[in-house]
Amino acid sequence: MSQPSVLDRAFAPLQDALDLRASRQQLLAANIVNADTPGYKAVDMDFAKALRSAVSGEAPNLGLKTDQAGQMQAPGSGQPGAGFVAYQQGNTERLDGNTVDMNREQSAFAKNSIQYESDLTFLTQRIKILNSAITG
Repeated sequence: MSQPSVLDRAFAPLQDALDLRASRQQLLAANIVNADTPGYKAVDMDFAKALRSAVSGEAPNLGLKTDQAGQMQAPGSGQPGAGFVAYQQGNTERLDGNTVDMNREQSAFAKNSIQYESDLTFLTQRIKILNSAITG
């Protein structure tokens, strides 16, 4: 196996962060969409642990084990950070069994969006600096 290039090593952590933030955004959006679904349990990702794992190359097995060719993977099981997705702790369960807290979800969704934009801006700036260094 060949060694990753200098550019790959420089940009891989940022790409990992963007991929994980996008996956987390999908989880949070699913929580919001299912706020009125009886029995739905809110989930989230431990972003810090998922990023440390991705950057160190120690990504967990993200898929469910299947024993027959026709079996399907769980939705999102192939997404970045899927091994770090868990039910949210501390949310109040309503009478219908739903644990979505809309205030928490909307706040986390907005914060994650801002962090995604920040990571993207940082990546763009690194590319501009590199381009400037190459072109003079």
